[in-house]
Amino acid sequence: MSNEISSRCKKLYNLLSASGKSYDLEKIKEACEYAAKLHEGQFRVSGEPYISHPIAVAEIVAGLGLDTNSICAALLHDTVEDCSDKTDLNELEARFGKEVAMLVDGLTKLVVLNVEDKEEAHIENIRKMLLAMSKDVRVIFIKLCDRLHNMRTLGVKADPKRRTTALETMHVYAPLAHRLGMQKIKQELENLCISYLDPIGYEEIQSYIEEKYGETMGFIENVRHSVENKLKENNIHFTLEGRIKSVYSIYRKMFNQNKSFDQIYDFYALRIIVDTELECYTALGLIHEQFKSVPGRFKDYISTPKPNMYQSLHTTVIGRDGIPFEVQIRTWNMHHVAEYGIAAHWKYKTGEKSKEEIDKKLEWISRLVETEDETKDPDEFLNALKTDIFHDETFVFTPKGDVIALPQGSTVIDFAYSIHSGVGNSMIGAKINGMIVPIDRSPETGDIVEILTSSASKGPSRDWLTIVKTSEARTKIRSWFKKEKRSDNIVAGKAMIEAEFRKFAKATTEAKRNEMVAAVGKRLGFMSAEDLYNTLGYGGISMGKLSGKLRDEYERNLEALETESAEPITVEQIKTVTNPKTVRSGGGIVVDGAHGCQVKFARCCNPLPGDEVVGFITKGFGISIHKTDCPNVIQGKENPENSSRWVEAHWEKGDSSLDQSMYEAQITLYVRDRLGIVADVSVALSEMRVFLLQINTAAGASIEESIINLKISCKNVEHYHSIVARLRAISGVLDVARGFS
Repeated sequence: MSNEISSRCKKLYNLLSASGKSYDLEKIKEACEYAAKLHEGQFRVSGEPYISHPIAVAEIVAGLGLDTNSICAALLHDTVEDCSDKTDLNELEARFGKEVAMLVDGLTKLVVLNVEDKEEAHIENIRKMLLAMSKDVRVIFIKLCDRLHNMRTLGVKADPKRRTTALETMHVYAPLAHRLGMQKIKQELENLCISYLDPIGYEEIQSYIEEKYGETMGFIENVRHSVENKLKENNIHFTLEGRIKSVYSIYRKMFNQNKSFDQIYDFYALRIIVDTELECYTALGLIHEQFKSVPGRFKDYISTPKPNMYQSLHTTVIGRDGIPFEVQIRTWNMHHVAEYGIAAHWKYKTGEKSKEEIDKKLEWISRLVETEDETKDPDEFLNALKTDIFHDETFVFTPKGDVIALPQGSTVIDFAYSIHSGVGNSMIGAKINGMIVPIDRSPETGDIVEILTSSASKGPSRDWLTIVKTSEARTKIRSWFKKEKRSDNIVAGKAMIEAEFRKFAKATTEAKRNEMVAAVGKRLGFMSAEDLYNTLGYGGISMGKLSGKLRDEYERNLEALETESAEPITVEQIKTVTNPKTVRSGGGIVVDGAHGCQVKFARCCNPLPGDEVVGFITKGFGISIHKTDCPNVIQGKENPENSSRWVEAHWEKGDSSLDQSMYEAQITLYVRDRLGIVADVSVALSEMRVFLLQINTAAGASIEESIINLKISCKNVEHYHSIVARLRAISGVLDVARGFS
């Protein structure tokens, strides 16, 4: 071990010794030395030895007050993923115990994934992390510390990598920290993210803060002095802290809520920390006695804590100079929870908090894990993640006065299922503040909601799946249909797939359809076609997610039928005598020097006049025309058995019918997800008098990006390029590609 690494390890040991906690320093030293040995010869982009990162993560973990096994896992968290040829989980378990190995496993990405795109791989890794987190919350504590150190050292990475990491942190890890009440980590992550995502905006706000603080420093000191005197006069033991709102908080209000810097009332804040809850309310009265309060700006999070356990009194008042400032009042215990969230409560095997109480605080994780079990759709899981973690909460009351926290926009059905699945399944109506309301009504904070039930209820309606907002309600509704209505689900799912097959150009036999459905189901992890029908019927997977895969399988089978070995058929054998009936145009193609052949245009590449083309003599379907660079052509020509079935083809020069004919073209748009972008695309096509034959959307490479697949009518390659140029000019369009993604 080098002197530099040895020095870093000693710094960690000294930090742990000075904490006064009973750590197993020998075990931690062994973990540190073992990790240093495994990472020997590995370096970070900055040039530092790689082991410097795990040691830094362990220091942050120690700052949260976590135990010996957590610190060992922090030191070893990259060994399995980055040193797989030197160690594995079995080796870690033998050396450091089952708990450490379990924590490291939860922190290790899935290396081999049977998924079709990077977005699904990303979602699968989040699923794994949350599943591990549901078993032991220390996994996410360590992961947040790992991400925090990566963000602190992100500046040495290339700009694309910085942006990708910052976006992922902003959309996944900062909200997770918030949901766990870990405000200190959350705020630092947000500030670091915005400094990489919008460095100009970050610097602008930073300058605003420094300028305004310099102008009003005297005001802050006067307020502090005045409040201190008032609290001392009333014999309250307190600690007074002053703070300025974080850069990201100001950024969000200025740019997302379109507020000016002067409209941010809680730029300044005083935090009063007292000994008891009673003193919190006494201090509040003294503050309101001293300063005028701003109407509508008082919040009591002590009597009604946030779901992440945050408790404080918040009030905004006007100082004597007419400058507004916020006052937060809390006890020391509340302050510790506000800084570290559930990590402040978590004391492993000490008995300070029962497992049941901790589990109750983490019920939302269990709901997400249940969503994973009930759906095969990655988009559905991501939507559940966004709803349950990212959205603000609405606080409503039961008739007995219990507070229920729901994501903003939730309906009374969501409320019913948040109480109990039995209440939701037997629901026949609802009242808000004593008035009967529609079941899609969203209650507001402070409303009293009463659910009307009946033992004669036949259960939930399938329509509720499109009404509810929370993953909990959606999961419980699907669970009911999954258990109670399997036969109906299979019928409904099969009907949906049969309807999808009817959209395809060529009819297929039932046996062939069953074969294709089974193949698609197998790729998605279903044991049989019936299981796929059942899941589709109860809503575990959407038809929108399935339709593209069915079409791919259909076209794969169609190509297989057309290219299977058979006696070669000559061009003369497939010529039509009179009025040849062709797909779309019927003219314009010359095949091997012969006119009047029955041709069709391959759906795999959709050739347009102006493209270089080649013909393939199919078995019973005429000649299939492909682009010469079509992947099926490149692959097909490698098969010597079909070499005689490839024929030369080209567009006939001077054919006036080409100018009047329309062909199908497929376009993929990679766009930045924003409200109205699909409408903008439709309007642009309409202005160009281009017929839109089909449109669908899919998730993009990141949470902020989407894919739009278009099928349009098009004259030729030149017309196609003019359409693409117009689409590229739309705000938010990142790239355009021919064909479907």
